[in-house]
Amino acid sequence: MRHLLDTTEFNKSELEALIALGREMKANPAAFRTGLAGKNIVTLFEKQSLRTRVTFDIGINRLGGHAVYLDQQNGVMGQRESVKDFAMNLSRWCDGIVARVFDHKTLLGLREHATVPVVNSLCNLYHPCQALADFMTIAENYDDLSKVKLAYLGDGNNVAHSLLITGAILGTDVTVVSPKGSGPDAQIFNLAAELARQSGAKLAVTDNCADIRGFDVAYTDTWVSMGDNTPMDAVKDKFMPYQINQALLDNTGIRHVLHCQPAHRELEITSEVMDGPASLIMDEAENRMHIQNAILHTLINQA
Repeated sequence: MRHLLDTTEFNKSELEALIALGREMKANPAAFRTGLAGKNIVTLFEKQSLRTRVTFDIGINRLGGHAVYLDQQNGVMGQRESVKDFAMNLSRWCDGIVARVFDHKTLLGLREHATVPVVNSLCNLYHPCQALADFMTIAENYDDLSKVKLAYLGDGNNVAHSLLITGAILGTDVTVVSPKGSGPDAQIFNLAAELARQSGAKLAVTDNCADIRGFDVAYTDTWVSMGDNTPMDAVKDKFMPYQINQALLDNTGIRHVLHCQPAHRELEITSEVMDGPASLIMDEAENRMHIQNAILHTLINQA
């Protein structure tokens, strides 16, 4: 039995197979309408969600499965009932657990005690489903991921971590462009760098947007992550030089833009770019459903 807590749990060929399956499911959904027939998937949400909740719920239904949504009505996981007991009970009833949580340690507890596959749909350290949707979207526009140069601009958060790790495995060059002191976690970057040495990918962290001239894809995310109570005004001046706008695209030659959403228009990205010809953002949002279906189909049918 396998889980997906972060993409290091899959090698290059396995990640490529997931992306290929996601694209096949998107192109020919009727062929997979019984892919999860008779399967019940619990989706746990400690954090608010639009795209994650809707794409898992509708996606599971499209494969003939049943999604059971659980929020925080019973309190924070681990307080009313231990994560161990939560995982062991759910495992007696369902075929898989999808969890969007505040702390990665919660996912580690679920994986340790569950007897069904556990999928990380977001935590403080990683966002693997998002990263795989991102690389699926890039693969729809570029024939060879090992020749793509991806720039992430903004806070070095969970999304940046998963882009670095996934890019390193797939052989994609990834540069994180952040203000000094706001880059990715050093241990996670070092892990990604080790994976990159095996694949030939080039990874970097910089605070200079000039370093991404000639790149193919620019990516950004909110400057203040969900659950962080820092006022946007407190970081606006610090991050505004890293906004994705038309001037940045013109100066770097970048052709395509991604954003995992929710977007704060005119802050990390302008409406001109988000709604413009370079934007792949709505394709990226749709692809969350297709790649998640590929993940669940693969993990649950191999369990």
